[in-house]
Amino acid sequence: MGSETSSGSAGRTIDKQALIAKYVAERDKRLRADGNAQYVRLTGRFSDYLEDPYTPRVEREPKTDHVTFAFIGGGFAGLVTGARLVEAGITDVRILDKAGDFGGTWYWNRYPGAQCDTASMIYMPLLEETGHMPSEKYAHAPEILAQCQRIGRQYGLYDNALFHTEVEDLSWDEAQSRWMIRTNRGDAFTASFIGLGTGPLHVPKLPGIPGIEDFKGHAFHTSRWDYDYTGGDPSGALMEKLADKRVAIIGTGATSVQAVPHLARACQALYVVQRTPSSVDVRANAPIDPDWFKSVAEPGWQQRWLENFTANQGGNITEVDLVMDGWTDLSRRIRSRINELPPEERSPFKMLAAFEDSDFEKMEEIRARVDSIVADTETAQKLKAWYRQLCKRPCFHDAYLQAFNTPGTHLVDTDGKGVEAITEKGFVVAGVEYEVDCIIYASGFEVGTPFEQRAGFDLTGRGGLKLSEAWGEGMKSLHGIHVRDFPNAFFVQPTQGANLISNIPHNLTESGRTIAMTIRHALDQGAKEVEVTAEAQEAWVNLLLTGMGRMLGAPDCTPGYYNNEGQDPGPAARLNVGYPQGASAFFKYIDGWRNSGAFEGLAFR
Repeated sequence: MGSETSSGSAGRTIDKQALIAKYVAERDKRLRADGNAQYVRLTGRFSDYLEDPYTPRVEREPKTDHVTFAFIGGGFAGLVTGARLVEAGITDVRILDKAGDFGGTWYWNRYPGAQCDTASMIYMPLLEETGHMPSEKYAHAPEILAQCQRIGRQYGLYDNALFHTEVEDLSWDEAQSRWMIRTNRGDAFTASFIGLGTGPLHVPKLPGIPGIEDFKGHAFHTSRWDYDYTGGDPSGALMEKLADKRVAIIGTGATSVQAVPHLARACQALYVVQRTPSSVDVRANAPIDPDWFKSVAEPGWQQRWLENFTANQGGNITEVDLVMDGWTDLSRRIRSRINELPPEERSPFKMLAAFEDSDFEKMEEIRARVDSIVADTETAQKLKAWYRQLCKRPCFHDAYLQAFNTPGTHLVDTDGKGVEAITEKGFVVAGVEYEVDCIIYASGFEVGTPFEQRAGFDLTGRGGLKLSEAWGEGMKSLHGIHVRDFPNAFFVQPTQGANLISNIPHNLTESGRTIAMTIRHALDQGAKEVEVTAEAQEAWVNLLLTGMGRMLGAPDCTPGYYNNEGQDPGPAARLNVGYPQGASAFFKYIDGWRNSGAFEGLAFR
């Protein structure tokens, strides 16, 4: 679309047709018939990868009481919802989690170098409420975990929490208008209202490589980093025990990009096993200046930053970009191109062309960055990402590419095919066996699998209806929060709401506020049940379908979790969308919806 060529920022002419052909060729060599089935669940020998190595389990008596609100999941979703409920005067809140503490993803993510990839000021929830100043623009995992714990303490959420506890059954009791919760710890208690924040990044997965059970050396998943074996700690101390070790890390997504620099300076030999390279742009992380923060942190500051980032991400007209990073860079480029067009020429076709040209330009710069950093030309060529920036989660780092200049660090590129086999002594790529002492699986988490599979339970709502049945043809909700036939249940996640993928916490904090205000209203009205009407749910779903559809992970993208590993996601996927007018418009809409006091579309009984 548009012209066949465009000019990059460095004056390079980009042959768009040749680039598209390259993208298609690189995608095609990575397509696999098995899609998500290429990954295996952590069972049998690997079941211990699901254990909690960080916090000892404490025995306790089963709970058989009643609480006003129970939340499944102790990550950001549970914490912000719990905090908003407490602020609304509802303190009888119980959070359950399979981990030994609050944190969710950030409880498990303790691998070296782990940090947020959107700016701390907008990523870490409730900064203003807790008075915490992030130490750097992109905070590392220990600080994020500490913020989760800080929220838990400040709002009294530890008092009633159940850790190392997994829900086995959630059923609606129609006679009592409450939920019955049963767990693996013998708990059988009730709750007037429940919330679910069982997000997508908590069930680790392994690649289904032939022979994976045969390896005789040491192996672990990045979500359960084994510091007893490696030495070092989550704060980035040198992993001194690897000095005489040959280590392979399988996977080069966001986790690997952050961990590889630490492994490179510790291992005798490091093999980075790559199927698809990540796009790795500049991170430019830096400490936050306390005097600057003091000047910024006026009342309402975090909400202003959240709204500004979302507006810049969505291409809205803003006077300033507060965050100024790789996430907003592409949006700035697109906006600049559109602004150059006369108003009468700003057709959907030309705006799409502006998006495409900006993306080509950006990715050419990212590929040129590889050449400017990586000394070995062959390695550099293999580290280049040949796809649109938002085909996979963009990565940003100031030491990943540099790690390949470290003696002893080797890129093992599989040309899109992945590892052929794992043996007793190591792994095989292109018929060559690489002997190693340790294999680290940086293979991510289950995404795109059924909700009940990831959660470990299936909700039973009104009339014995299972959630899996209600969503058999795709998700149906009001605002992504309320689901028909599941009264007093609230879902905290981005889909069918703002669907803002670049900064998930913004979705969660707004949902938490909506839930707290809804429950407060129900209690003030003396209502025992809150449920979306059939008409409101249908109208909302129909509204969602008027939008442009799924924007991330197009079928012509290289396979990954954004596009269901390159497989047809089925008809249900058409409902995995957000508000047609974009995230900023949704947040404005939902704020008006809840503050009106009418709670339109909900029935209070």
